[in-house]
Amino acid sequence: MPELPEVQTVLDTLALQIKDAEISDIDIIYKKIVEGDEESFKSALIGQHFRNFKRRGKYLLFEMDDVTLVSHLRMEGKYFIMDDLTPLSKHDHVIFHLEDGRQLRYNDVRKFGRMELIEKADEYRDFKKLGPEPFNEDFNVAYCKDYLKNKKLPIKEVLLDQSFVAGIGNIYADEILFAIKVHPLTRANELDDDKLEKLIVETRRILKEAIAAGGTTIRSYTSSLGVTGRFQMSLRAHTMTECPDCGAPIKKITVGGRGTYYCENCQK
Repeated sequence: MPELPEVQTVLDTLALQIKDAEISDIDIIYKKIVEGDEESFKSALIGQHFRNFKRRGKYLLFEMDDVTLVSHLRMEGKYFIMDDLTPLSKHDHVIFHLEDGRQLRYNDVRKFGRMELIEKADEYRDFKKLGPEPFNEDFNVAYCKDYLKNKKLPIKEVLLDQSFVAGIGNIYADEILFAIKVHPLTRANELDDDKLEKLIVETRRILKEAIAAGGTTIRSYTSSLGVTGRFQMSLRAHTMTECPDCGAPIKKITVGGRGTYYCENCQK
């Protein structure tokens, strides 16, 4: 599933391509992708322009003239820009016809992605009850201590909880825990101030590096226009077999239903 860096890559790519483009028509081929009434969805967006491109956690937020279009890619969602002469793929489910003759196509093999319209806002702070963004000052030691004080769940599982911090998924949770040398099964409430500070610092560092690299390409994920991430070249724990620091085997276990990689020597 695309995580924060991959979603940011999609957003940045689309911002360069369709900023201020006007929607002239919309074809909704697979109706379940659009939340609510499809005719209301279309009438609210036709004639609108893509003005601002924002992200909240793993959600793409396209600010139009009067409303915000929210898109969640889920497992396989992708955006492609095509001309109107290019035949549709069987996995193209929502087609935004642009005034300049191009098409913004939402493509989704599994059809898990969703779109909805919400009111425009300055920060979308309360959106979907998501926790703070990793780069916001609200994500600090005091916040982490208070949130985690009664959490006996494994820290890996809590990192995946979007109400704790928004945007972190399975890949980056493994990388963060490897960077701070914490075992993924460690109870969340056992992390002291020093470890929490390191967790915040390393979360920001790893996500920034991943964004700069265009995200991580795992299996079939690609961003819009075929841009693929390069951060997989920098992974130190996730899907690895040998620890880059000590040479010990990287172990794989399941935590919270997710495949989890860690060094049995460095992460006691």
